[in-house]
Amino acid sequence: MKNIFVKKIIFVIADFIFATLSVCAAYFLNEGFTKPNNPDVFFCALGVFPAILVLMFYIFKFYSILWRYGGINDYIKLAAATSFACGILYVVQFALGLRMEFSALVYILVFAVIFLTFVRLLIRKIYMPSDKNEGSLSGNIMIIGAGYTGSLLINDINKNSNADVKCVIDDDIAKKGQYICGVKIVGGREEIVAAAKEHKIDLIVFAIPTCMGEQKSAILKICQKTGCELRTMPSINQILSVSDMSAGMLRRVEIEDLLGRDPIKINLDSIMNYVQDKTVMVTGGGGSIGSELCRQLAVHNPKKLIIFDIYENNAYDIQNELLREHPDLDLTVLIGSVRDTDRLDSVFSQYKPEIVYHAAAHKHVPLMEDSPNESIKNNVFGTLNTVKCADKHGVEKFVLISTDKAVNPTNIMGASKRICEMIVQSYNHRSDTDFVAVRFGNVLGSNGSVIPLFKKQIEMGGPITITDPNIIRYFMTIPEAVSLVLQAGATAKGGEIFVLDMGEPVKILDLAENLIKLSGFEPYIDIKIKFIGLRPGEKLYEEKLLAEEGLIRTQNRLIHIGQPIEFDEDKFYIALDEMKKIMSDDSCDIRAIVKSVVPTYNYRATANVQK
Repeated sequence: MKNIFVKKIIFVIADFIFATLSVCAAYFLNEGFTKPNNPDVFFCALGVFPAILVLMFYIFKFYSILWRYGGINDYIKLAAATSFACGILYVVQFALGLRMEFSALVYILVFAVIFLTFVRLLIRKIYMPSDKNEGSLSGNIMIIGAGYTGSLLINDINKNSNADVKCVIDDDIAKKGQYICGVKIVGGREEIVAAAKEHKIDLIVFAIPTCMGEQKSAILKICQKTGCELRTMPSINQILSVSDMSAGMLRRVEIEDLLGRDPIKINLDSIMNYVQDKTVMVTGGGGSIGSELCRQLAVHNPKKLIIFDIYENNAYDIQNELLREHPDLDLTVLIGSVRDTDRLDSVFSQYKPEIVYHAAAHKHVPLMEDSPNESIKNNVFGTLNTVKCADKHGVEKFVLISTDKAVNPTNIMGASKRICEMIVQSYNHRSDTDFVAVRFGNVLGSNGSVIPLFKKQIEMGGPITITDPNIIRYFMTIPEAVSLVLQAGATAKGGEIFVLDMGEPVKILDLAENLIKLSGFEPYIDIKIKFIGLRPGEKLYEEKLLAEEGLIRTQNRLIHIGQPIEFDEDKFYIALDEMKKIMSDDSCDIRAIVKSVVPTYNYRATANVQK
């Protein structure tokens, strides 16, 4: 604040001095550089005009303008305010009975506009160098994209940083050899590596906000070969949401940019009326998926949002974030476990949620292999408890968060999630509540996922540990996963399993190599990669749908609905009763009962892996 005040004072003093010089220059030019013919008029102008001008600039808030970003409109306003000040000077002279020559007034206006424009450019260049350098780019830069965004970016870099844009890359053959904002377009993506070496590029900026998916991934992977730092402009939707585009919008290239898949686009505003003025409850609301659910729900004006979680630290963090970002949100954060039927019943009875998102679950595959009974306790019976409460207290919609590991499971976590889907489907037949499940793959950046693990391993100097060089996974971002969950709630009629088409699977090895490069290191040289073998219950690949389920396309071509598989519900609940009797006895192998419920569960293969 002190720095801003000082800069304003500098402008005020400079304006006063140059306004005074404008009067002197105007009179000496108007009267042939001799002594003023009418000293009273001259000294009146000398004393009044600078004060009026500074007052006008203050009224028009010129001292609040960031002149380093000053555009033509700002300088037009400056000329208009100066003209207004000259008009007031003429009126003051007339009121005092002084006769001021019109030509002198014109000269004052001309000199004032020239001097005051000059002083703003001068102060920007000389007195405020720190504004230009602070957080700005530096070094030699290559721009990818010779379009409108690229031109704006080059102009902003030239204007507000000490960086030097050396060359531009564009795949349009017709543009090769031409210039954009004075910078040569050297060719298409095939020239990236050679041009980076020739021009000694330090930073490559991807400036094609409309280019997504495989095209963007392919270009960025070529850029990685240069060893240069990579940055990218935001998406076109993010750019359109701001008034001015500048180099300050650049962000580092993230692993999501290299997945080669277009982001899932769901217009939530058009479908989220169903949560407006409703009481919404999120179990596991402090977790990766649960907290993002809460963030997106908070934007759509629920009557009340209830976060229910066993882990108080996570619940506390999302509580503070939501209260800060949405101070008008009616938020209740409750600590409790979905295993505790009395606690659940009390919460449902008191708050009467109308929509429930059930995200509470154990999800870590290897840990659950070592504690299979706990997976059943929390995932299966936690879900059953919550489903029963939803049915008893008249919840309108219940959305279960499931996983692609529920398909032909080779681990107890996936098998437990398949049982959760069966609970939801069976209760949909016997309840007025609409019960649905949402099945998706691995979520980038979520707790326990490979990205945070790899980042920690890179920070420690390696090695990155991968189970198998051929292991592949489907990936999506947390916002994408949550968007799917919210759409499932909006379109659910009851009994569906919603499945996201996540595109092509990604090799974990490629993911690790790209993350090492994005961190500024060379794979296998700076950071080693070590293969440790498949862990208990782990597959080389995940499946998204059981063969029997089939697919029905929804209005969103990337979202499908799996048809429910029929099963004997009476036998199903008899098996659940057997599980409940033995789940607290760790000496009992609960996998055999799980196998009887989920025939596609290959637990013997899991046992072989453990040996």
